[in-house]
Amino acid sequence: MTQWLKNAIFYEIYPQSFMDANDDGIGDLQGIISKLDYIRELGCNAIWINPCFDSPFMDAGYDVADYYKIAPRYGTNEDARQLFDEAHKRGMHVLLDLVPGHTSHLHPWFLESMKAERNEYTDRYVWTDDIWNAPEGFATLRGISDRDGCAVTNFFSTQPALNYGFYHITEKWQQSPEDEGPRKTLEEVIHIIRFWLEMGCDGFRVDMAGSLVKNDPDSLGTIALWQKVRAFLDREFPDAAFVSEWGEPDKSLMGGFHMDFLLHFGPSHYNDLFRCEHPYFARDGKGVVSDFVKKYVENYTKTDGRGLICIPSGNHDMNRLSFQLDEEERKLAFAFLLSMPGAPFLYYGDEIGMNYLKDLKSLEGGYSRTGSRTPMQWDNSQPNAGFSRAEASKLYLPQDPREDRPAVSTELQREDSLLNEIRKLIGIRQSHIALQNEGAIRFVDTGREYPLAYVRSAGEERILAVINPSETEVSVKLPEEAVRCLYAYDGKEVTWDGDEAAVPGVSAGFYLLK
Repeated sequence: MTQWLKNAIFYEIYPQSFMDANDDGIGDLQGIISKLDYIRELGCNAIWINPCFDSPFMDAGYDVADYYKIAPRYGTNEDARQLFDEAHKRGMHVLLDLVPGHTSHLHPWFLESMKAERNEYTDRYVWTDDIWNAPEGFATLRGISDRDGCAVTNFFSTQPALNYGFYHITEKWQQSPEDEGPRKTLEEVIHIIRFWLEMGCDGFRVDMAGSLVKNDPDSLGTIALWQKVRAFLDREFPDAAFVSEWGEPDKSLMGGFHMDFLLHFGPSHYNDLFRCEHPYFARDGKGVVSDFVKKYVENYTKTDGRGLICIPSGNHDMNRLSFQLDEEERKLAFAFLLSMPGAPFLYYGDEIGMNYLKDLKSLEGGYSRTGSRTPMQWDNSQPNAGFSRAEASKLYLPQDPREDRPAVSTELQREDSLLNEIRKLIGIRQSHIALQNEGAIRFVDTGREYPLAYVRSAGEERILAVINPSETEVSVKLPEEAVRCLYAYDGKEVTWDGDEAAVPGVSAGFYLLK
């Protein structure tokens, strides 16, 4: 494990909406640089920046047109170098967002690939050999060029899939991962990674990491591909961090990633916690956590200490936590997020309880996700809450119009704010090795859905976490009585009577064990 990842706490930045330094209404790299001290004082010592490479922005930068160039609206490559340098001065690390599965349909590689004449890029993308042959199970582009064939796409129709081969070949146009086109594609990805790491980047979060090799139901081809990348990193950049958007840690960590996320899609039951009809962390006490715990333990056992399973507060693809949880419920959710194994990831604005804005007009492929991508609220100034001095009509997205919208300046001043609770929780986490990223976890079977209890341990230190989001006090058996309370939300502590423990409603606590 890369040393700095052992106590890393990440802050995810959607660059369009974080901080505008040149007053054009859109966030930029200089804006991020200006707020590094804020991020560090929050307690986060690492940053993940959503795609900032040159792009036509049909999908918010996840449609790359040049992997070697910062998008001009964000600045220059030199601005990126300065960002890396300034972060390092503060003991912080920066991950960029790598999109290896597809490019923009306007990428020069794809424009060459569309030509009827064979060239260097003919086999860099997945094409059928007949315009009338649109393969079942794949979305395609066709009738777009003189080349005879359909181009497979990964998500939007503007995102043609790069060619890494097919694990099971069922058609004559499908290539093996060992054919020249797929090999050249992987070589180019490694070259891109090397380019940014040499500039000072500390690693990558990899978009749709499990999707590269096609017809690969058990991910064996994709795992083998990433193991090649891992071998390259171990040789040339052993301190670089590699984080996957995969959602199946047993596969991604085998592929050589340091970390994988539990995601809002897939089998993790992540949505059971924060985003469903009855979230576990809602006070109504109707939530279910046992399915999440079962799946987490299954993944945790399979990974066998190879890497980290990360649980984010949210991201640019989800409704914000505040959409279904009130401030007190969010405080208990963060007590959970900041006491679990793996590197915590905080989505910008979640620390102040930014609202999800419903019914915004979609921008850059956001659709329902657009409401979680609005400009950061730094203060109560008009018209743009400290995000930009541009006219409000020029902002990337409109800001939350509510008079009671939260802002960093007011949250810092309010002693019992969500932001200050998060700062407190991060401080406790970083002061106790058992609560940090590599500390082991053992869930306590309380025989019921509430409370959630687990023991974190590292070396000689063992800490019991007990979280009861429901309004009802419950009495359960816990493994042993605490030596000392390290944290109790709102002063509500568990009380022991022999092996019976009374857990207050709407409470969270960390207890040092013998």
